[in-house]
Amino acid sequence: MNFPKVYRIRQSFDRTAVQDIPGTVKAELKRLSLEKYIKPGQRVALTAGSRGVANIAVILKAAVEYLKSLGVQPFIFPAMGSHGGATAEGQATLLAHYNVTEAFTGAPILSSMEVVEIGETEDGVPVFIDKHASQANWIIVVNRIKPHTKFKAPIESGLMKMMAIGMGKQKGAEHYHKAAIQYTFPKIIVGAGRVVLKRAPILCGLGTVENGYDETARVVALRPEELEKKEMELLELAKKMMPRLPFNEIDLLIVDEMGKDISGTGIDPNVTGRNRDLLGVFPHPTNIKRLFVRDLTPNSEGNATGIGLADLTTKRLVDKINYQATYMNCITGISLEKAAVPMHFETDQEAIKVALGSIGLIPPEKSKIVRIKNTLQVDEVEVSEEYGQELKERSDLQILDGPKPMPFDAQGNLLPLVVHGTRKADL
Repeated sequence: MNFPKVYRIRQSFDRTAVQDIPGTVKAELKRLSLEKYIKPGQRVALTAGSRGVANIAVILKAAVEYLKSLGVQPFIFPAMGSHGGATAEGQATLLAHYNVTEAFTGAPILSSMEVVEIGETEDGVPVFIDKHASQANWIIVVNRIKPHTKFKAPIESGLMKMMAIGMGKQKGAEHYHKAAIQYTFPKIIVGAGRVVLKRAPILCGLGTVENGYDETARVVALRPEELEKKEMELLELAKKMMPRLPFNEIDLLIVDEMGKDISGTGIDPNVTGRNRDLLGVFPHPTNIKRLFVRDLTPNSEGNATGIGLADLTTKRLVDKINYQATYMNCITGISLEKAAVPMHFETDQEAIKVALGSIGLIPPEKSKIVRIKNTLQVDEVEVSEEYGQELKERSDLQILDGPKPMPFDAQGNLLPLVVHGTRKADL
């Protein structure tokens, strides 16, 4: 089979970014005059999620330093539903992968799966929060605000979701996902979030928005009474800034890596347009005939939630799957289909041959292929030469190299897709 040649191209996104993250975090918290509410010696809990939030360790460290300057005792707790295999040890390990440790942040990490019930939504759904957090004098909710991978609504993934599903641990997450089948996800997240705002000692929210280069574009501290409304505004900004694929019509999308640190579903449907869910799917302009995922990120700890969105994968990825963690995540999220393992092959070359042989009458060398590192990093990608004419007509796309033959090694696997200009390392 003749494979098409490929170009290496660069996309241009809005690169608005926070230059001084620690300084901005402290300035935002100072703006809220927290000293009017908290007293020296009080304990303040800060949430930390399982997603690969840009600069999360730096953000939490800065918040801890500011709180200590006010004489309080901060601690960090995992707020990630059932992730980490739904164990206290697994969730602490996930945080350590992001450098969220006591050694770096200056605050102890209190990880537990115990929860307490604090009330019910108007539909009678019980609301739970982490036991350690419930015993604190105050809670600061920290999370990235972004489009959700399951649904579209004024509130999607962010601070309200963190208060509901994240802080609710495995028990809360399981209840909310089941209730969403009857009441819808938007209603459950907002309803549970409102109960937490009313019944738990929420001091403030600290929300971030990221640009298309996986960098921190905004950091905003929000008072409890403004949190819901302001999150809606920040979600609109996040949607405008989020990364996207360079083309909508794609015969084969090759994704080098997937994982929970990339997206809640491993491969973000907001980028690929691929979705399978009991709650239905949302419309998306991108149409991908075949999706091939090559590997799983180390930070996923074997959690391959989302592999069911792919058509093909490799044996090396399948060999890395921790089925207990994957199944626990998918069962809790009522997303059994996302744990389905697709056909898998020894080499990339085999998988690509099968993929291109199943797209109709299009000759393989004329196929439209896009290759990305992951769904967070799509600024530098490879595309097949069939897009050549479109490349010349697009001012937002720059050809860096090619067209050249697809780069396989002696074993028949693609050489690493090295990308530049992506996330800056945590300071």
